[in-house]
Amino acid sequence: MNDPAMLLALASLFGLLIGSFLNACIYRLPRRISVVAPRSFCPRCNASIAWYDNIPLLSFCLLRGRCRHCRRPIPLRYPVNEMLTALLFCVVLYRWGIALESFKWAVFCCLIVALFWTDLETRLLPDVLTLGGIVAALLFALGVPMRNLLVDIFLPQLDPAFSSALAALTSAVLLSLPFLLFSEAYASIRKITPVGWGDIKLLALLGAFLGLQRGLFALIVGSAGGAIIGLSYIWATGKSAKTEPLPYGSFLCAGGLIALFWGPELFSRWWSL
Repeated sequence: MNDPAMLLALASLFGLLIGSFLNACIYRLPRRISVVAPRSFCPRCNASIAWYDNIPLLSFCLLRGRCRHCRRPIPLRYPVNEMLTALLFCVVLYRWGIALESFKWAVFCCLIVALFWTDLETRLLPDVLTLGGIVAALLFALGVPMRNLLVDIFLPQLDPAFSSALAALTSAVLLSLPFLLFSEAYASIRKITPVGWGDIKLLALLGAFLGLQRGLFALIVGSAGGAIIGLSYIWATGKSAKTEPLPYGSFLCAGGLIALFWGPELFSRWWSL
């Protein structure tokens, strides 16, 4: 199939379906509920949702954004997440075409979208997504080449596939470990709560998927965005920066998507200044 419009339409449809599944994961994983059973249910009244009330976007519109049984509002996150996933799938297909690399970035986008919402809503980053994502990134590196300067210098004769996987692993460690040490030291000095281990695992995931350069760019963008938006929120609400938990992982996820699609160009422009 070589029709670009048809391919994008299929990517959109598939993205809507995956986005609907991600909505279930976002709600269930932090609460340790299986994503397989029970069937879809309303989190407000626990009534089972029929298949015709579970069609991405369409059911939300037909039900006017309310549960058929209890008539309480359906969170806007559900249709927004479905549309976002469909859009990301289309952008990935448009940019990388039909290739293993597209599949890699589609999986990455799914993980990032799910982690963004779970941290935003519950301040949790489930291990099944972060650790599972790291494993997936290492496996993808066997088929989608990744470079790392340290690996190229010290192990130049290594098999290309294993060199790529080692580059992904090295990037994951170099991005997460120094940040862990710095955050622990800073929290000790300021006598505040350090970032959670979930954030450290998320950084390792970003490094394993994006590589060290784009992963570092994601860290900078996420940290800057988190500082600006977080401090503005604390200032506007009069809360304390020492006690108010902020969804730092959500900012890192946003930085990861920016780094994926625009990181190399923005990094090159910044480096040339």
